[in-house]
Amino acid sequence: MNLKDYLAERSAIVDQALDRFLPKAAVKPPTIHKAMRYSLFAGGKRLRPVLCLAAAEACGGGIEPALPAACAVECIHTYSLIHDDLPCMDNDDFRRGRLTSHKVFGEGIAVLAGDALLTVAFELLTAARGTPRYPTAALVRELAYAAGSRALIAGQVADLEGEGKKTTLSQLRFIHESKTAALLTAAIRLGGMSANATPAKLEALTAFGKHLGLAFQVIDDILDVTQTSEKLGKSAGKDVAAQKATYPALLGLEKAREEARKLTAASLDALKPFGKAGETLRAIGEYLLQREY
Repeated sequence: MNLKDYLAERSAIVDQALDRFLPKAAVKPPTIHKAMRYSLFAGGKRLRPVLCLAAAEACGGGIEPALPAACAVECIHTYSLIHDDLPCMDNDDFRRGRLTSHKVFGEGIAVLAGDALLTVAFELLTAARGTPRYPTAALVRELAYAAGSRALIAGQVADLEGEGKKTTLSQLRFIHESKTAALLTAAIRLGGMSANATPAKLEALTAFGKHLGLAFQVIDDILDVTQTSEKLGKSAGKDVAAQKATYPALLGLEKAREEARKLTAASLDALKPFGKAGETLRAIGEYLLQREY
């Protein structure tokens, strides 16, 4: 398969759906809707929604039933980035190659834009058609858990509390599993659920997502110290400056790279039950391991 074309096509489908689902910029009050769209359409890779769609296809489902979940996950992800960049959090001026929301709209509107994207995510998800195994309520519960105080927010809290302190590898793993891997795994699981995946296939998708999400964050840690701000689209070296715990800081670059390879291998191994149907997910996993930014 041509993975580059696949990613571009699926990203375009997600963008079109998000444009349909979200209030237009002119809807009153226009400031908040402009701010929501500013960050949502800032040129992200759409990794999580694309994985959601690919997981649905791997389970024999279609793109259309998975789109509400895919778009909901992207709204949650974008909200988390807006809040993550705030001065009271990571205090970053750039995201996806452009000024962060609070730099353009001010801190108050940035907070509210994140709040609005978090809220609209669940509005979108209620449009998802349930399946015999997974009613719509199960999909909502899945995303709510991943975005809540035991997953994404838990990771952000642990990340903030760990700044400037000695962190163990198990503590760092908790941060990454919660802050990054939980939402990525939820995206993949929601795709499978939209296709009425069997329990065995959903379990395999869960293992794939957990390992892939952790590998993704390890690679992010590596890129933060090896790439330029121009390539990353955000400020490079921020983790070092903030004295954050990262895999390169704890293990060194080469061991961190080896850890990323091991985690990716474990994620690909989890796809064995899918056979040929898992080829797209496998290709995405291999691509993420090799990414440069």
